[in-house]
Amino acid sequence: QVQLVESGGGLVQPGGSLRLSCAASQIIYGIYTMAWYRQAPGKQRELVASITTGGTTNYADSVKGRFTISRDNAKNTVYLQMNSLKPEDTAVYYCNANRFLYSPYWGQGTQVTVSS
Repeated sequence: QVQLVESGGGLVQPGGSLRLSCAASQIIYGIYTMAWYRQAPGKQRELVASITTGGTTNYADSVKGRFTISRDNAKNTVYLQMNSLKPEDTAVYYCNANRFLYSPYWGQGTQVTVSS
């Protein structure tokens, strides 16, 4: 059974940092592009960052220079390091695994709240 298990969300003050983790089933980790999406209340889900199996990364303009996506192949885990957090980063963050012509997989989501 394929699983994506997220952790690391929480409440943080503006300017603070959080690191999200997504542990993926081994069956998909080595062949799927991994990504983080987020969805704020009343808004559509949007891509935050992605990383291919080869390590190529892509970021939304709104998080460039503040967020870093990385993967630890020994642990089948993808991370999202979030620095200089802003209130507008508040959302539910979802881990995603995707591959061309295949249905994507989603994690259950983890809440990130940036507030003073």
